[in-house]
Amino acid sequence: TAQNPAIDAAVAAICDDVKARGDAAVVDYTNRFDHMQAASMADLTLSREQLQAAYERLSANVREALVAAGERVRRYHEKQLAHSWSYEDEDGTLLGQQVTALDRVGIYVPGGKASYPSSVLMNAMPAKVAGVGEIIMVVPTPSGERNDLVLAAAYIAGVDKVFTVGGAQAIAALAYGTESVPQVDKITGPGNAYVAAAKRRV
Repeated sequence: TAQNPAIDAAVAAICDDVKARGDAAVVDYTNRFDHMQAASMADLTLSREQLQAAYERLSANVREALVAAGERVRRYHEKQLAHSWSYEDEDGTLLGQQVTALDRVGIYVPGGKASYPSSVLMNAMPAKVAGVGEIIMVVPTPSGERNDLVLAAAYIAGVDKVFTVGGAQAIAALAYGTESVPQVDKITGPGNAYVAAAKRRV
């Protein structure tokens, strides 16, 4: 997609602000852009218990479908799993490939009207299969609207932490780290033009 200078400028300012002010900036932008009334990052943080509750609120047939989808994604990526290997050549030199999982990754999941549990499964499951140590998910909840399917998918996929933030501020928080959001090694997942511009920047 073509880069928009106005979006790039807005995103640059947001990223710099998050880098400088951390949680306070993330809360300010979330309240402004997503029409929230969060007092702190604690209000924008979901526990594993809250994810489990979302999972349990789903009807039995929807739960089963989500679990089945998660299993299919997991099995597929298990076939792709790269392995370490080594050998010694004729002169005694040890050669090989060491495959090591990243320590921590961030996944961006669209929220509000565009709610896709598939985005959760397709981004979190490969990380789980690869052995990533910690998976952090960010998902906007405009006007406080949470999507149980998305949160249940995070529960099924074994996401470790969920923050209900989106936009450039969420990408900056993942990239730079804040007092509450751990800094990650890689960010995946789809988003709007602001999210794409932020991903390019960081």
